Amino acid sequence: MSKKIFRAILLTAFVVLLTSFVLVLLSLYGYFSEQQGIQLQQELSLAAQGVELNGQTYLEHMGNREYRLTWVGGDGRVLYDTQAPVDSMENHGQREEIQQALASGAGASSRMSTTLMRRTAYYAERLSDGTVLRISTDQVTVLALLIGMLQPLSLLIIIASAVSWVLAGKLSRQVVKPINALDLDDPLSNDIYEEFAPLLRRIHHQNQQLTAQMKALRERSDELTQITANMSEGLALLNDRMVVLHLNPAAQTIFQTDDGCEGRDFLELDRSTEMSRAVQKALELGHGELRETRNGREYQFDVSRIESDGAVIGAVVLAFDVTEKAAAERSRREFTANVSHELKTPLQSIIGSAELLENGMVAQPDIPRFVGRIRTEAQRLVSLIEDIFRLSQMDEEAAMPRETVELLALAQEVCTSLEPQAAAKNVRLAVSGSPSPVSGVRPLLYEMVYNLCDNAIKYNVEGGSVTVDVGLEGQNVVLSVCDTGIGIPPEYQDRVFERFFRVDKSRSKAIGGTGLGLAIVKHAVKYHSGHLCLKSTPGQGTTITISFPAAGPTI
Repeated sequence: MSKKIFRAILLTAFVVLLTSFVLVLLSLYGYFSEQQGIQLQQELSLAAQGVELNGQTYLEHMGNREYRLTWVGGDGRVLYDTQAPVDSMENHGQREEIQQALASGAGASSRMSTTLMRRTAYYAERLSDGTVLRISTDQVTVLALLIGMLQPLSLLIIIASAVSWVLAGKLSRQVVKPINALDLDDPLSNDIYEEFAPLLRRIHHQNQQLTAQMKALRERSDELTQITANMSEGLALLNDRMVVLHLNPAAQTIFQTDDGCEGRDFLELDRSTEMSRAVQKALELGHGELRETRNGREYQFDVSRIESDGAVIGAVVLAFDVTEKAAAERSRREFTANVSHELKTPLQSIIGSAELLENGMVAQPDIPRFVGRIRTEAQRLVSLIEDIFRLSQMDEEAAMPRETVELLALAQEVCTSLEPQAAAKNVRLAVSGSPSPVSGVRPLLYEMVYNLCDNAIKYNVEGGSVTVDVGLEGQNVVLSVCDTGIGIPPEYQDRVFERFFRVDKSRSKAIGGTGLGLAIVKHAVKYHSGHLCLKSTPGQGTTITISFPAAGPTI
């Protein structure tokens, strides 16, 4: 701005200087031309009187002067000239000033030279005898005068330009200084040129609008941050160039970054080709999705395009943790397949035995054995269906009647019922502890203890032992079942509570069971808000410990 003011001041000074010089030049030229004309007329009047009195003799005694006198006859013939012989001069009857003098008694004219540098002024007066006396002299033209003054004029322009340069610079700085010192945060507090008042008022009004808009934007940003911060789903906002605008804490965890990621290219955070394709697809077609595993978790990513006034301005990426859902789907598929398999096996055995009996293909002594097989497989089917039904009840968290159950007495009852099985395998059963009441569903608790002890007997070694201990530890009732059996390899210890999972399928089939025993134990513990812990060493045995809240009011 200061440069523009400086140039404007300098140009103004130059124009004023040049205009002033031209006006003064023209004024002086006009004044001196007028004075010269008056002087010539006076000289002409004196010369006319001399010629009237003395004729040509007067002209001959005029000598060499700065002006020229020419005596012309009434017919235009030159009678005498003070600077040229009359024989060489043409007739002057057609000259403008001669014609005016003959007609009115006096005349005047001026003519330019061929070079435009000089001009000759003519004044003529008619004498009493009808002749005309003319006086003339050369005058300098404005152009010649200007050329003559070019050197002093150039010097004057240089000096004036230098002074104007200095003054323009100083003045521009003085003009700009208060402008540069403006306080735009508080425009109305500035004491400056009154011409700036409307602009300052407008800036003040705009500042108020911007402050209000910034406050609203901050509030919306805070609201967005607070809302997205509490989301369990990951949320990422991207612009149309895939630059990160916002990532909530859940998304930061998924993409393993922090708040400093905002403003960076999304591809720097996630180099997955599938993710990049999903985002590009959303920007082009409106929606994209994919499912990927991140940090040991499985996520469903939904990408949607964001539009404003018909233009694509970005995309939003939503990440849903579907680990449990995917695991449930897999478990459901596995459960369905396992149930089908477990139901199909005894049914095939029953159908096969029944067909043999029906067709008379079984010898009379073998009939009781085939009938016994049918009964055994039918009992297995009933046990499997009952186990599935109980698991379904616990999955649906169906309400079942609760009561206060003495867990030590329940454990003793279970061990008494399993004594024949333990004796058959030469396994010693022992129950110890103190009375420990819990609030729960007695059938579930009974089956839980039964399944633990049953498994401890089945997978024990010949001459082994099973110890059941019940007691209070603080506010909890703790039940532990310890055996000296074959143990569970470390890689299978997290899976033994899955439905139908068997560490050694051939051994499990030989031993029997539905494969749902430990799954029922796990769900029964969960149903009673308990905690389960398994410790096992292959070849040394297994200890399963369960803790429950001590008995409270029954439901």
